[in-house]
Amino acid sequence: MDDIARRAARHAALGDPVRLGIVDELSRSDRAPVELRRRFGLESNLLAHHLDVLEGVGLITRSQSSGDGRRRYVHLLRDTLDAVGSHPPLEPQEALFVCTANSARSQLAAALWRARTGAPATSAGTQPAERVHPGAVAAARRAGLDLSAARPRAVASLRRIPALRITVCDRAYEDLDATDNWLHWSITDPVPAADRAAFDAAVRQIDDRIRTITRSAA
Repeated sequence: MDDIARRAARHAALGDPVRLGIVDELSRSDRAPVELRRRFGLESNLLAHHLDVLEGVGLITRSQSSGDGRRRYVHLLRDTLDAVGSHPPLEPQEALFVCTANSARSQLAAALWRARTGAPATSAGTQPAERVHPGAVAAARRAGLDLSAARPRAVASLRRIPALRITVCDRAYEDLDATDNWLHWSITDPVPAADRAAFDAAVRQIDDRIRTITRSAA
């Protein structure tokens, strides 16, 4: 399929209001199929049809949860956003980022949010570790960020939760049983690999998400 035909097929797929709505939703947050069914009032077979159409034209992909392996998440393929449009950008505002240990992804996300938007951000974990992972501290330094004073803390210890809440870890999202007004970014955990490439990849994934939903300049 040449480029014109591929673009035409994507626009045709998005000619359906439900599929356009799904892409809009996925531009901000990865979602499990059950969440999309609830949000759009669809039976499972009809949702499966819409997702198959979107996947067939290269707009989405699906992956197994790194938490509950029975669960799957639907992701928008973000390099297609320029061609198909997306949800209106979020205004800079206070944000909370959550992962399991609060030792890498959520710490990096909060630091990147502050740097990219100028808005406050904090992070927490459902099962906080004793320290921020050295690999995250080093990756932050390479990205021009400073995590040297950061310390993990529990979500339960927070006195207030801001309106914008984003999980960056499948297990944390599932453990919290988060409602649909939480956003979820299914970011690969760099800690098991514990090498420079894995942590730098996490920084790039998170940075891409922040730039996408805020339309921050590169």
